[in-house]
Amino acid sequence: MKQETILLVLSMAFVTCLLVSNVVAGKIIGVGLLGTISAGIVCYPLTFLFTDTISELFGKRKATSIVWAGFGCNILLVILILLAGYLPPAVFWEGQEAFMGTLGFVWRIVLASMVAYIVSQNLDVLGFHYIKEKTGGKYLWLRNNISTMFSQSIDTVLFIGIAFIGVMPITVVINMMVLQYIVKLIIAACDTPFVYLLVLSLKNRITDATN
Repeated sequence: MKQETILLVLSMAFVTCLLVSNVVAGKIIGVGLLGTISAGIVCYPLTFLFTDTISELFGKRKATSIVWAGFGCNILLVILILLAGYLPPAVFWEGQEAFMGTLGFVWRIVLASMVAYIVSQNLDVLGFHYIKEKTGGKYLWLRNNISTMFSQSIDTVLFIGIAFIGVMPITVVINMMVLQYIVKLIIAACDTPFVYLLVLSLKNRITDATN
């Protein structure tokens, strides 16, 4: 398999997880007595799995390019959904309110998502390669986990802080931050075997991986 094809597939998986996480983020999941989290947490952490895999196989420049491409796709998604929402509905269609309630964007949440995404994803790529250089390319599990856990903490604080401080009681906001970060830590730890699986299975198929 050509390296261009592998990069394309990994990039498509990354963008898919990113866009789906934003579409489903409006659904709030109850976690018993622990509190509530956004449904976006189900797939958004997977984006870090793909950026780390791309970083390992293709280098920092390619990974950073994919992060910015994802940012552009995110903006396009918002524009197209808003356009669809504000187009006049058919006279017999009664789903306009439900459509806007589900897919209509609160601009503060959109801003929070954009800021958190671009900061945390770039920090993940930078942290991944910093640790890779310091360890001489060894310990993939270490750089995968540390870079993801650190960047996820920044992502959580930025997103929830920008989106909800001043809107919800500060105790609720802090509880959301803590609970969401714990879930992200669990997902980050669980994705390590899959990073190894992807890297080891694809590395031999790439003949000219570049930095």
